[in-house]
Amino acid sequence: MTGTQRQILRLEREQARDFNRHDLGALLAQFGPGFMGFSSTRHKRVSGRKELASTFRHYFDRSPRAQYRIAQPRVQVLGGVAVASFYWTVTLSPRRKVEGRGSHVYAKGKGGWKIVHEHFSKAH
Repeated sequence: MTGTQRQILRLEREQARDFNRHDLGALLAQFGPGFMGFSSTRHKRVSGRKELASTFRHYFDRSPRAQYRIAQPRVQVLGGVAVASFYWTVTLSPRRKVEGRGSHVYAKGKGGWKIVHEHFSKAH
């Protein structure tokens, strides 16, 4: 595993940690300013950090004890771009879990690696 792959995996672990702490500022700092993506809970594209913040707030308000984790992450590095793919689980309560697949596309810039696109989908 390369140093860049380890760095991206560390960022993915930080993403889970910050979500589980409901640390909105730390979460948003991991995303690039031109971010776009798809959520597993809505059809419409999420455009920009402002919309992303609203999405995170929605999750935190609806399920204050939600816990997010990833499994089997893989990282591909293609020059100044990296793609992390993984399986995810969100535990909403002891009896309710939602599972799916996800990917983050990272771009390397002056501020380091930032997520510029994400795609989450629920498992069927």
